[in-house]
Amino acid sequence: MTREEEAGMRHGKKPTRKQKIRLGRVGLSPENWLIVREKPSGELVILHKHTDRIRVIPSGVG
Repeated sequence: MTREEEAGMRHGKKPTRKQKIRLGRVGLSPENWLIVREKPSGELVILHKHTDRIRVIPSGVG
């Protein structure tokens, strides 16, 4: 599944406190990112609020 298909037409959700801390640890501003999916492996699929860019944060990071 490609990253575009993964996000699809879904709308991201606001990150939880733990997810905000994790985003901050990888150098991202939690206010600008929405959570599309948290995979069972621990990876976070995130969506930028303004640019609609999709990123995946690996489970071992943060």
